[in-house]
Amino acid sequence: QSWSRGMSYCLHSESHLDTGPIYVREKGKLHVVNQGAGGIQNVTPKTRPFSLFSRSFSVELCMNREDDRARRQRTDHFIFTYTKEGNLRYSAKSLFSLVLGYISDNVDHIDSLIGFPEQIAEKLFSAAEARQKFTEPVTGLRALQKFTEAYGSLVLCSLCLRNRYLVISEKLEEIKSFRELTCLDLSCCKLGDEHELLEHLTKEALSSVKRLLLKDNSLSDAGLRRMTAPVRVLKKGLENLLVLDLSCNPEITDVGIGYLLSFKKLNCLDISGTGLKDVDAVIKRIQTQIGLVHSKVPLKEFDHSNCKTEGWAEQTVLQWEQAVMEAMKPQDNLGSRAAALRFYGKTHRIKEVVKCTLVEAETKASGNLQFYKEKVQNCHLPLKKEVAGSHELKNNKKRALSEQERERTSKQKHLCLTVEDWDLLNTY
Repeated sequence: QSWSRGMSYCLHSESHLDTGPIYVREKGKLHVVNQGAGGIQNVTPKTRPFSLFSRSFSVELCMNREDDRARRQRTDHFIFTYTKEGNLRYSAKSLFSLVLGYISDNVDHIDSLIGFPEQIAEKLFSAAEARQKFTEPVTGLRALQKFTEAYGSLVLCSLCLRNRYLVISEKLEEIKSFRELTCLDLSCCKLGDEHELLEHLTKEALSSVKRLLLKDNSLSDAGLRRMTAPVRVLKKGLENLLVLDLSCNPEITDVGIGYLLSFKKLNCLDISGTGLKDVDAVIKRIQTQIGLVHSKVPLKEFDHSNCKTEGWAEQTVLQWEQAVMEAMKPQDNLGSRAAALRFYGKTHRIKEVVKCTLVEAETKASGNLQFYKEKVQNCHLPLKKEVAGSHELKNNKKRALSEQERERTSKQKHLCLTVEDWDLLNTY
């Protein structure tokens, strides 16, 4: 007590100096001296731990969260291999491969590829194709258009979409972006007369098509009239067509065959399974006006073996088909439904599946109406020609052709376009 009194006396005597709180350690404990009361408190001061951030504060490292797949590939800058001894060996990737991977990840942001080297563009296309960039709905179409605008037929020169009507419906805009195609197979797709793809055939982008297969597409005379209008009047469109397959279209009649006579460069024509009324008159008309001869043997040009998808985008078309098949996987239980329908005798739902094969069988039974040009050697046929009198036949053909040209010129002088033809021209 005497000690505390002396301490408080000293504090009161020096109260004019503000020294702050005073701490005294006694028996291993820390005490604070209360200047106001003049005594010592045995209360241990509570010190708060020092913290730089609050409890709710958090830090997260973000790197291009839009494309996690591209981020993972960008961190992989090494190639790992094994030596003969079995040791792991790694080497750094080349700068070209790293840049190629980065551009392919962002291929939809390319402004233009016109004038870019074809060799590097092909590698860039394959790298983007491996990353399935062209299967994306919006960005894939934009990237594909940049390649087709710059390289045309190199991207795709031949396209086979036989029996792939689902791919056409899902990727119609991508298919319309292809340019300078020379072969197009749309067989057994049931497109009809007013499909957008058939309207696209008359555009300048597909004026290079030389082989067109439209077998079993529910076409009629109206569809042929629309398809041949640019060639008949404006001398544009499918003017370079060499091979045309219109078989298995029962609604095409003699009137529709008349529209085909505008294809002067045709070498092979197939109109089997159409709704012709006077077959002999049609055969004679095709022979006299286009110069095509009726074939008694099926031509190799129409066996669909030569038409394949060729070009840089060959794997892209396969990816589209795989995506469509994966989208149809939840409907696999429809097979059991079809089996139940067969069991109960209700088979009206499965008739559409076998319709194409039935039409082909009907055309084989009705007869073959395939035509070829004699001078063309692409249609491999054992033609019998007599050597004697060949010059006379040639002269007769020349005379017949000259007479036909005179008749055409005389008819063209008095030819007037109908209102329907003008309406068709205004649509192009």
